[in-house]
Amino acid sequence: MTGFHASGVASDIGVRARTVVETVRRHDADLADQIYRAVKSLVLNTAEGGRRGGKDRGYHFRIAAGSAAEIGAAVRFAIDWSFCAPQPELFALIDRELAMLWRLERAQPHRVGR
Repeated sequence: MTGFHASGVASDIGVRARTVVETVRRHDADLADQIYRAVKSLVLNTAEGGRRGGKDRGYHFRIAAGSAAEIGAAVRFAIDWSFCAPQPELFALIDRELAMLWRLERAQPHRVGR
């Protein structure tokens, strides 16, 4: 994805999480579905926040950050229960995305004409 780096990283998380979801589904379909829904929320809210202005922009980035944290917690749970292998690359992407979303949420909106 070009243009908005946070959306690109969110998509990369989605690609890495796909294998985790497929592996976890063999042990716990509900947890796999939870990870899938959190990934989908992260990707969509990051993209939508990138195209919004005002308070809506920060709202979407906050939702995306919550989803990223949820992905991390769910994958940690899956690893702890031996449902999947450790995922250091996925956790690195999640940390990177959370840092970007934190900055984006707090960024001042651009004013035109002043």
